[in-house]
Order: sequence, then structure tokens, then C-alpha cells
Amino acid sequence: MKFLSTGSFVPPRRMTNQDFEKIVDTSDQWIVERTGIHARHVAEEETTLTMAMAAAKQAMEGVDPSAICLVLVATFTPDQATPSVASQLQQALGLPEEVLAYDINAACSGFLFALLTAERLLEAMPGKCALLVGAEKVSGRLDYTDRGTCILFGDGAGAAVVQADGRPTWADYGNRSNGSAIYTDEKGLLRMEGRQVYQFAVRTVTQSIRNVLEKAGLEPGQLDHVVCHQANHRIIEAVARHLGAPMELFFENLGEYGNTSAASIPLALDEMHRNGMLKSGQRVLLEGFGSGLSWGSYLFEW
Repeated sequence: MKFLSTGSFVPPRRMTNQDFEKIVDTSDQWIVERTGIHARHVAEEETTLTMAMAAAKQAMEGVDPSAICLVLVATFTPDQATPSVASQLQQALGLPEEVLAYDINAACSGFLFALLTAERLLEAMPGKCALLVGAEKVSGRLDYTDRGTCILFGDGAGAAVVQADGRPTWADYGNRSNGSAIYTDEKGLLRMEGRQVYQFAVRTVTQSIRNVLEKAGLEPGQLDHVVCHQANHRIIEAVARHLGAPMELFFENLGEYGNTSAASIPLALDEMHRNGMLKSGQRVLLEGFGSGLSWGSYLFEW
């Protein structure tokens, strides 16, 4: 799979840990020690659609719109139940009616699942491209009296235009039904059992990465970058330790953005791309995990 371009958008409003000290019983030290998060960006006038649009337009720069045959938006926070964010994005970008467009709701695993879906569909459409977007307005689903959850999340969107190029890729994925770990309550507010999620993530992400490396016949040291869903520094640190891999291998930007759910992986890829970190031929492993409980790993060459 070839990434032709990337894009991203985060709202200008920035909430620091000190801002949360005024809202709930917490402290900057408590948040940083447990999560690694220092700040997050929070939507005001922005919607999931407008953030998706901003990231998509950036990714579409220099891309021939007629080459796009598929638009997938990964989100669990659409502005409305229907029409989908993807279909509205298709219309707003002026893409042809023949373009297949729909949303994928797998929360924090969403962008990775969109990538897996696009790869299979693009195999039947040689020469065509897919626009993949992860966009979330999680702030609208938070209970700002729940200090264990509200401090973790931010809003934003990331996008990429991809094309199947015939090079081998390796994947591992799954879903373990558990509606009590991460869910929305009767008011639509996000609830999470932090310890349960932490234990699931460390164990499952570590094994999923091992599975993909075994399929590819590689060791962790032969990777150039690992881009995990940006949920918690301690999770990433524990995964690196269990794999016996250096932390330098794992890209992190959650300190500035917090957990942006489906947007976190494409946000990270765009930042890495813009900063010149991603070089042709490098081995990149993407890892998503979250609500479901779902997970997935995807290994490819940039």
C-alpha cells in the first residue's frame, strides 16, 4: 500500500492540564505521570465534518480527484446518525457520484480498519486511490466531572490518500466483545474502565505486533517506525518493554493532542510525513486498539 499524501487538522483551542485543574480534582503532575498528556485541542465551532474536510483538503492537494474511487471516514462521533460523514465529505469535495463513501465506527481502531478495508477494495480497482480520514469530536461526548476520562481525549482529524501498489503487507486484527470497558452511557457520554483497558491494550497490542512480525519474518529491531494509537504513554512504554524494543522506535505526539481516537494514527503519520521522518522503503508498523474491544496491526513499506 502506498501513501501518496497526508493531511491533518486540530482545533486552535488548546486545553492544558492546568486548565483541567480548574474543572476537576486533578493536577498536571497526576495527569502527566499516568498518561504522558500535557495538552489537547478542543473543538468550539468545529464539527466532525469540518475537521474531516480540513484534513482531507490538505491530503488532496496535488491529487487528481478523478483518481479517487473510495472515501472512508473512521469516526465514532459523527455530527448526526445519517447521512454519513463520508458521504457529506464526498459531496463537499466535489467527487463523482460513482465514488463509494461510508463511515467506519471502530473508535480508536477505526483508521486502521479503514486502511485494511481500502486495501482489499483497491485490489479490484487498479490505478485508483482511496481517501481515508479519521475524524473525532470526542469533547462532545465527555463528562467533565469524570476526571478519569475527560482529561484523556482531544479533537482532530487526519487524512491520507492511498493506492494499492502490489507490495506485500502484513496484518493482524480482531475483536473481543466487551461492552463494559469502553462505552457510551444512556446520555451518550463516554465511559471507560481505565485499568481494564490498560491491561487489555498491553497484552493484546504486544501479541498482535508479534503476530505481524512473525508473518513478515522480522524482528522488532528491523522496523523503522511503530505508530501506535496515541492513548497513553504508559501503554506504549509497556508494549516496547515487552517486545524488548527501544522507545525511540515508537512515535508519540499524545503529549500535545491527547487521545483523538480514530484520528490519532493519521495525525501522527501526517506529522511524521511533514517533518521528513518517513523515507521511501522504511518499514512502518501501525497499531490500533480500543472500543470493541478491537485491535489491529498493519505492516508495510513507506
